[in-house]
Amino acid sequence: MAAGIDLCLHIVRTDWGADVANAIARAMVVAPHREGGQAQFIARAIPADDARGLADTRVWALTHLSDALTIPMLATHANMSVRHFVRRFRDETGVAPLRWLQAQRVRFAQQLLETTDLSVSRVAEQSGLGSAATLRTHFQRVVATAPLAYRRTFRAG
Repeated sequence: MAAGIDLCLHIVRTDWGADVANAIARAMVVAPHREGGQAQFIARAIPADDARGLADTRVWALTHLSDALTIPMLATHANMSVRHFVRRFRDETGVAPLRWLQAQRVRFAQQLLETTDLSVSRVAEQSGLGSAATLRTHFQRVVATAPLAYRRTFRAG
């Protein structure tokens, strides 16, 4: 079965490109190229919210990942005190705001590694992680692999 999945992903990658094959692999919770001992790469959506939620602030943060975002800035965007914002954010997402922000920056770095030829340093800057060393640290913690190994795995061959 695994060989059949590998073949199907290869055909999709050849006909439709790496982005489509990667999306399918994520939906199936398999790596596009299996090398063994690899973490599962699953795209996670922003949780659904009601009109009172912080969805607008999370979307705003996603469009400003390269900025030096702080919790007070996010709270101001949400028109809340910092304390209330942190409490509501944790209730809605299940994680602290900075933990969520770092995870989103890593996910954006993943996207850049998959779809561009930017250096690891430029990916770190554009994703808001600052330096290549910081990117590697957070990437290893969240994705359980190095940025360049991830790029080799998820880029079209």
